[in-house]
Amino acid sequence: MLIGPQNLAVNVNLVRSRINLVAQVAGRTPSGVTLIAVSKSQTSAACRAVATAGVADFGENYLQEAISKIDSLTDLKLCWHFIGRLQSNKTRTIALYFDWVHGIDRFEIAKRLSDQRSSHRNPLNLCIQVALVPESTKAGLYPEEVPDLAQKIAALPRVRLRGLMCVPPAQTDASKQLSVFIRLKQLLDQLNSQDLQLDTLSMGMSEDFEAAIVAGATHVRIGSALFGPRTVIPSIKETHEHYT
Repeated sequence: MLIGPQNLAVNVNLVRSRINLVAQVAGRTPSGVTLIAVSKSQTSAACRAVATAGVADFGENYLQEAISKIDSLTDLKLCWHFIGRLQSNKTRTIALYFDWVHGIDRFEIAKRLSDQRSSHRNPLNLCIQVALVPESTKAGLYPEEVPDLAQKIAALPRVRLRGLMCVPPAQTDASKQLSVFIRLKQLLDQLNSQDLQLDTLSMGMSEDFEAAIVAGATHVRIGSALFGPRTVIPSIKETHEHYT
């Protein structure tokens, strides 16, 4: 069954209600949690419907698909987040089109983004990806490697290091979800004790965002809870480009 604009609006309201409830229970202000609609493999029309329902932040990790959507939605005031590991040959386009990058794990990528970001635009916001639970299929630094990279990125001129992100393995146990996210919060606190003044924890997806909010998430990246199961499959070429 296709999900139409009305269904998408209902989904947005349901996710917002869940965010608000868990934030209040955790003693947090709901406005301190930014909802990023992970719109990879979704149509521009679906993105427009979600934006009309009040979502201003969208996350993409298939670059060519993302550019097409960004160009078709320029009449809306949206904030675009690139999520995932970034190839060096994609940095110029990312620096041109996006407002945030979640997934930095190499200084050379951050340096290229800084060099290629226009001085007439706001700095590009960056989050370092941390591998709290190492997985061979996912990128990210070990926690002990993060402080050195964070200090180097913080010195770059046209990017702004905002914080940390993680993509832990799926867990159904809420206490196990929470324990992983608390570790990222502790690492952020450690970095801030070194005068880095970071303010972002990008963590939590459709299956675990409530635990992430309890642990201190400032940005949750929600796909299927908003759009439903993905039905549009990216091309083999685009998938290959993303992961190589």
